[in-house]
Amino acid sequence: MNSFLRLITLGFALASSQAAARTISDRAVSNSTASNSSTASPSCINSATDRTCWGDYDLSTNYYDEVPNTNVTREYWLEITNTTAAPDGVERNVLLVNGSLPGPTLECNWGDTMIIHVTNKLANNATQYGSSWYHSHFALQAWEGVFGGIVIHGPAASNYDEDKGVLFLNDWTHQTVDELWSVAQTTGPPNQTTGLINGTNVYNDHGSRFETSFTSGTKYLIRLVNAAIDTTFNFQIDDHTLTIIANDFVPIQPYTTDYLTINIGQRYDIIVEANQATDNYWMRSIPQISCSNNNNANNILGIVRYESSTGDPITTGYTYEDSCLDLNSTALVPYLELNVGPDSSFNDLEVFFVHNDANLIRWHIGGTTMEVEWNDPTLLQIYEGDTTYSNQSGVFQLPTANVWTYVVIETTDAITHPIHLHGHDFWVLASGFGSYASAAPALNTNNPPRRDVAALPAAGYLVLAFYTDNPGAWLMHCHIGWHTSMGFAIQWIEREDEIKPLIDYETLDDTCSAWNSYTAANNIVEEDSGV
Repeated sequence: MNSFLRLITLGFALASSQAAARTISDRAVSNSTASNSSTASPSCINSATDRTCWGDYDLSTNYYDEVPNTNVTREYWLEITNTTAAPDGVERNVLLVNGSLPGPTLECNWGDTMIIHVTNKLANNATQYGSSWYHSHFALQAWEGVFGGIVIHGPAASNYDEDKGVLFLNDWTHQTVDELWSVAQTTGPPNQTTGLINGTNVYNDHGSRFETSFTSGTKYLIRLVNAAIDTTFNFQIDDHTLTIIANDFVPIQPYTTDYLTINIGQRYDIIVEANQATDNYWMRSIPQISCSNNNNANNILGIVRYESSTGDPITTGYTYEDSCLDLNSTALVPYLELNVGPDSSFNDLEVFFVHNDANLIRWHIGGTTMEVEWNDPTLLQIYEGDTTYSNQSGVFQLPTANVWTYVVIETTDAITHPIHLHGHDFWVLASGFGSYASAAPALNTNNPPRRDVAALPAAGYLVLAFYTDNPGAWLMHCHIGWHTSMGFAIQWIEREDEIKPLIDYETLDDTCSAWNSYTAANNIVEEDSGV
């Protein structure tokens, strides 16, 4: 074994043998209707004229409690390799999944079972439906290129004709992020050189633009993902409107806008109607200067071409206010209405950074900066009954089943943080500027926005709630890659007494044994938070 790599997704760990395109697929993605285990004909067919239905289920089905049984298993393979690539025409070292940037999109239907195989050939380094992405969670590998899309087909909140697939927005540097790590942890995150749209862009006279084609009168579904290390983007297509129908894994009441702010790790399903004159139009991914530094901010562009149109667009973008904040709660109303009950536990987590004894920047949340113990992972501790966790493990216990946990995260630092929780959707009860105590906000518990990544405003607070219905050890972290590596993470140990029977000990033990052999043979030293 050459090295280790962990693939962590927003809810899934996956792999694929499919070849990945450098553009959104122009084919119509199959929306074959998932059915239950009965042999009866489904009650409706998902089609361009009715995207809300899904066989014997539909958009109003409570997907937290009820899932189709399709009796379909989809098996995928991934191979991770060291290589070089020039996504904007400038070659650099990268880590790729199945030889492409981004990696292949993994597709299935709501209710399918997925079996995933990952072959790690690195020389060194290391139950809902909707849109997501898989990525390495070892050091900074995700931003060397170890990521790709996930599509779980299911019902949708508005009709569309064609699924264009996953569209990635990335920032990009011509040095590897590993080369920049020393700078980042001593003087702060470096400026990004440029950005990519679905793995491609131009730089000076090199590279090529991302392009996709539209046919007049067609409605397209685009699955937007921000996979940047340190950039919030404003996304827009000149002269076209965007109808948002889902945030992260949660369908929402359709909301129409000219442009969309998307924070790191977030996903939005959007519908774009080809209702303009036959021409070429700029697609724009604009870094927000309030929280992003990019040397090529005005040139992260793609092209939408109608029919046989050619040449560069001459269109103009929408005027917008630079912002790193999420859309407000009135824009992100979950289609499936679920309210929040009274809290059983209330946690107030302060966020700040310091320079440690080595004069390196380390982020703290909830009184700790995470430094996981690679040789004694949380699940192994739980299996062996050793639950004396170190402070650096960032453990918060949630022993009680099926109760509401409220979490306040707040900071006085003038930096926006995209907060991500593994293993759950959370309900966003409030956010704003200043301290939580001084603001004393009214908490919205009546079907508030529900997702798994939300922005903690600069010098502000964010109030979240989630329901303890999923036993496990769940990471919560800032999705700025530098910050995660600098310790900005905690873990919720949920219903610890129920976790051991869920652990595949043979796989855990084999992985730990291989890891211990690898680290001993290669003198591997933990240089960051370990997550």
